[in-house]
Amino acid sequence: MLFALDVTMQQGWTVLSVTGELELATAPQLRQRVVSLVAEGRTHIVLDLAGVDFADSVGLGVIVAALKRVRGRDGELVVAGAVPRVRRLFEVTRLDEIVDLFPDVSHAVGAQVRAEVPGGADRG
Repeated sequence: MLFALDVTMQQGWTVLSVTGELELATAPQLRQRVVSLVAEGRTHIVLDLAGVDFADSVGLGVIVAALKRVRGRDGELVVAGAVPRVRRLFEVTRLDEIVDLFPDVSHAVGAQVRAEVPGGADRG
């Protein structure tokens, strides 16, 4: 299956869209892209997983490492668009307790923008 990473900007957030399977063979590409983005100073990242239909423990490990990397730079990483099968992995592993999950990119970016305003919406 094809694996692709696409980077766009929305309302000051870097949107990193992933397409394909996030597993042992492809996860290092995601890791390297996140490392590069953070090195460029892009530390507010929406990881769009709408195009991911499978993820394994290596893929999840890369997401956790990415989260630590951006938070270590006073940034934030949120996940958007995870299909039910992938979202279930976040729930079973309890990663949904440390990373915010949103139904899609527009909800993720909108919630983050509101959260920056005093009295803004809850991200949960």
